[in-house]
Amino acid sequence: MPFNFKKLDIPDVILIEAKSFSDDRGVFFEGFKESDFYSNGIKIKFVQDNISHSIKNVLRGLHYQKNPTAQAKLVIPIKGKIFDVAVDIRIGSPYFGKWVAEILSEDNHKFMFIPEGFAHGFCVLSEEADILYKVSKEYSSEDERGINWNDSSLEINWPISNPILAKRDLEFPLLNEIDNNFSYD
Repeated sequence: MPFNFKKLDIPDVILIEAKSFSDDRGVFFEGFKESDFYSNGIKIKFVQDNISHSIKNVLRGLHYQKNPTAQAKLVIPIKGKIFDVAVDIRIGSPYFGKWVAEILSEDNHKFMFIPEGFAHGFCVLSEEADILYKVSKEYSSEDERGINWNDSSLEINWPISNPILAKRDLEFPLLNEIDNNFSYD
């Protein structure tokens, strides 16, 4: 199997480490293999790929799409290093308002699977980073939402001090004010 799957402290979020093969030409690894993901409980059909390019200290997030276009995400670093965060926003979840984070990089070949019902964000730790997101639903501007990246109730320990943010990310509401239609099953 070309992957190791590890449930994080919020068990629905899964860290995936790709096994890589290196030689004098470079490195090769698989980014997604449906049969391996399915056999490890990730039974998602991905329908859209998104790619972002960011410079050091950019912070993107915390983003989500509400139902009916909620997205599960597979976050794959292509270049650089990021601190990747998932926040549980499922009403009734024992983990509601809790977050998990991992360092994902081109060197460690770690990916993060984030199911529906989570807000997602990351900050760039390297000089630049290119990130591929595989998502389970197409983008919907009508359903796009977010949480303020610096909400004190979340207590996210971002590893950068002066993030570069989009205006909309600065204006997102706090967790207790979000438009949220997720429930915990």
